[in-house]
Amino acid sequence: MGNENEKEEVSELPIVIPLVVYHGESKWRFPLHLGGFLNGFEEMPQHVKEYLPNFHYLLYDLSDYSDEEIKGNAQLRIMLKLLRDVATKSTEEFLRSFYEASHALLEIEDKQKGIEFFEITLRYVFNAVRDLTKKDMEQIARQIETTFPEGSEVAMTLADILREEGMQEGLEKGRQEGASQALAKTALQLLTEKFGALPEDLRENIRQADLATLETILQNIFKYQSLDEVKKFFKH
Repeated sequence: MGNENEKEEVSELPIVIPLVVYHGESKWRFPLHLGGFLNGFEEMPQHVKEYLPNFHYLLYDLSDYSDEEIKGNAQLRIMLKLLRDVATKSTEEFLRSFYEASHALLEIEDKQKGIEFFEITLRYVFNAVRDLTKKDMEQIARQIETTFPEGSEVAMTLADILREEGMQEGLEKGRQEGASQALAKTALQLLTEKFGALPEDLRENIRQADLATLETILQNIFKYQSLDEVKKFFKH
């Protein structure tokens, strides 16, 4: 007999109905059963197919759904509409969809939860729509002040934060590019002094090398006996 305190063993698996929620620039063009994704599945003998998974799945291609057909609570409707429109509409059209969808935030009784969900939604918008301008962000903030006043401060603060993050990323990228150019120039000068004229393909590889590679080359530059030891960094 087993220990009565031991957990009861699970003898059955739960039922799982697979579904795919798809949003993209074009419609879903793939089979609606798993076997259709398996290389050579249709040509396999039946006695082999019996051992392979070939279940069907439910497809929700959001591009086929109108606003009226998207049901559920406020959070679900907002996210489904944004997912549907982000890849298929222009920035102006998508922002219009965002404003319309944001009206559903008023249905959320718990305003704190509404604000938290709103922040998640805004982060998605600011990251998914890459060509948003400062003017667009300010317009979003103004629109939210009217539609969902509780979230207006979040909108303005988040827009400032993301814009600042973008500026910092740009500055950091600029610093790295400047450092790489300086190290590449130094590496070319030292290698030329040591080995004479360098092959053009090697010169180009050094100009295009990343910061870590250039640092490694320079750290060992006085140990190299031939250019082959340098070329090994660019063999793929």
